[in-house]
Amino acid sequence: MFITESIAHYAERQPEKIYTTYEGRTWTYHSFYEKAKRVASYFQQKGYEKDDIIALYALNSDIFLVCYFGIQLGGFTAMPVNTKLAAPEVEYIFLNSEAKALIYDVRIEETIQKTAHSFQDVLQIGGEDRVGQVIADEALIFRPVALQPEDTAVVMYTSGTTGKPKGVMLTHANIRAAAEIWSEAMAITENDRMLVATPLFHCAAAHVFVVPVTYKGGSLIIEEAFSPDRTVRMLQESAPTMFFGVPAMYSILLNMPAIRETRLPALRLFCYGAAPMPYELVKKLKEIFPDVGLQNCYGQTENAPAASSLKDEFALDKIGSVGEVLPQTEIRIADEFGESLPAGQVGEIVVKGPQVMKGYLRNEEATHQTIRNGWLYTGDLGKFDEDGLLYIVDRKKDMIIRGGENVYPVEVEEVLYQIPQLLEAAVVGVPHEVYGEVPKAYAVKKQGQKISEQAIKDYCATQLAKYKVPLEVEFMEELPRNASGKVLKHTLRKAENTVS
Repeated sequence: MFITESIAHYAERQPEKIYTTYEGRTWTYHSFYEKAKRVASYFQQKGYEKDDIIALYALNSDIFLVCYFGIQLGGFTAMPVNTKLAAPEVEYIFLNSEAKALIYDVRIEETIQKTAHSFQDVLQIGGEDRVGQVIADEALIFRPVALQPEDTAVVMYTSGTTGKPKGVMLTHANIRAAAEIWSEAMAITENDRMLVATPLFHCAAAHVFVVPVTYKGGSLIIEEAFSPDRTVRMLQESAPTMFFGVPAMYSILLNMPAIRETRLPALRLFCYGAAPMPYELVKKLKEIFPDVGLQNCYGQTENAPAASSLKDEFALDKIGSVGEVLPQTEIRIADEFGESLPAGQVGEIVVKGPQVMKGYLRNEEATHQTIRNGWLYTGDLGKFDEDGLLYIVDRKKDMIIRGGENVYPVEVEEVLYQIPQLLEAAVVGVPHEVYGEVPKAYAVKKQGQKISEQAIKDYCATQLAKYKVPLEVEFMEELPRNASGKVLKHTLRKAENTVS
């Protein structure tokens, strides 16, 4: 079954079971499915065709998921958009994807108002609440669609080393595979209740947790966003069995004064991903919550994301590892010629499996560069140890992971080069005690020009998502370079201490 068929199956098999809980509102599988069918029916009656892209720009909620699955149910392609992006970034995604319709949340409409893409339909969540009217309209009659495995179910834009994001096309078969893989790897059952506090527009929340839990007929508890006090309260009051966070979130939670008195008897699994979990953080989690398992999840949007997982039994013994290869998946370490390397040797991590993307939207060149002979070349450098566990030893190019969010320096550098007073600039990741890593810019001013650090950051904030804006700008007379003129970013990193 595809994931939409799973929802239909459980709407019939367990219609009164609570599927979603959001701010005190509960929807059963039956009521959720009826609402999703009306979303599908609305776009069907409007004359939208198979593979038409419908953008979804919204905060976490039960309505987000109704729209997300309803779009797919109708045979269309859902495109969740990162709500943390700046208006120029969002506009690029709208234009590049040629999205036909938009569903947006009025609570964050300011960014949408600054974009210039024309849609055939625009539906609001909140305000006039056209989505609310659609999901309540019993006159909308759904026409079942025969979905095909290779139909594009979702497009998710991910930043690339070129500085422009690429639309990852995931099929119904890809998403089903992710559901099967992760539900097996995390032993998910219909009794699981997942607390979702990370953004649903991210592939991790959507496909590592929401989809597998749904596939098994479990329940979802949705938070609009992570908030330390509220999240702890939700962990206690809503009694989830699973929780996912990036290391920065766990760091914040573990530094709360009352955390040692917190009791979570229903919780069976803390999951984490997007960045390495420091040993002391793992040790502290295990100390405070000895009865809760800890599991790392590793993958890329391009593989749904599903590559490997470090289970609880290795949590303290294999620090730094991203674990064992997942079910239905093959991983090997390749040299520069694509040949496999033995354990202990470092090369590029390449992945094969039914979860690997269909390709990049309207970008055949990038698709062919990334998928070769069925293998996804991740860009991550890694190695296997003698026990068959995978380690990442370097990340894609110079990518920075700030609190679970990917920041590609070239994106920030392109904005810095727009500033007339600057001659050149380079961006690197520097350590941060909360976020793990943050972007820092090194800038060289043109002769005779003046500009302040704050002015640079202010300009960046108009062009980039907040998490991509350099936390610090350091001015230099010149950037360090090698004989060929390439900026020596490792030299810049060496000089750095923890930024607080």
